[in-house]
Amino acid sequence: MGIECQSDLIRVNNKLYPCTVSVAMDLIGGKWKAVILYHLKDADKRYSELRKEMVGVTERTLSLQLKQLEEDGLISRQVYGEKPPVKVVYGLTDFGKSCAPLLDAILGWGNQVAAQKGEFVKSAF
Repeated sequence: MGIECQSDLIRVNNKLYPCTVSVAMDLIGGKWKAVILYHLKDADKRYSELRKEMVGVTERTLSLQLKQLEEDGLISRQVYGEKPPVKVVYGLTDFGKSCAPLLDAILGWGNQVAAQKGEFVKSAF
C-alpha cells in the first residue's frame, strides 16, 4: 500500500483540499503548467523563448499560466532594465525545482505512451 493522506482536509494558502493529490494538481495541473515548468527545468528563459518552444500555446494562456505559477511560488520573474524594451526572464524557484523528479516521471510516462499508442512525428515548423 502506498502513502495515504493523513487528514480529511488539507489547508494550503487558505484553500481547502480533499487530498494532497488535489494540492499538487492545483499547483501544476492543466494543459500548460507542467509544460512550462519542464521547459524551465534546465535553464531560465525569456517569454519569447518559451513561446517558441511551446507550439500551440496562445500568448494569453502563456501569460496567465506564468502569472499563476509565479503567484504559487513555483517560478520567479526577473525584470532587467527600467524602460522599454525591458528584459524579463523566468526561472524555477527552489520550490519549483522540487518538482523536477515529478516532471521527469511525467516525461518518461509520456514517452512510453507515445511509443506504445502513438508515434513520434517531425515538426513541420
